[in-house]
Amino acid sequence: MTPKGILLEWIDAFNKADADVLANLYHSDAINHQVANEPVVGRAAIHAMFKQEFSQADMVCQPENIFEDGEWVIMEWKDPLGMRGCGFFQVRNGLIVFQRGYWDKISFLKLHGLTT
Repeated sequence: MTPKGILLEWIDAFNKADADVLANLYHSDAINHQVANEPVVGRAAIHAMFKQEFSQADMVCQPENIFEDGEWVIMEWKDPLGMRGCGFFQVRNGLIVFQRGYWDKISFLKLHGLTT
């Protein structure tokens, strides 16, 4: 499957808050680095991260633009609450090996009532 095809599966699973399906899209040694947080390394840790995040907030990814170049796919996204960001996914042999996301953590926390 193409990197774009993997990303489309990722979006579908993310919007269903399905951490199991999401985790299976990652290589066992994948790195997910949301720049507002420390990198998460390994499929099991990525699975745990998604389970925790989905338990804290209802999140929706609405892709605005998707660009594919070789083993990379890049997405600009928004959500219904006004958040915007972008994600870079490196895909090899049908699995995500690296992901980096850019978004405003303080805005996210405020929008979801998660600030202390």
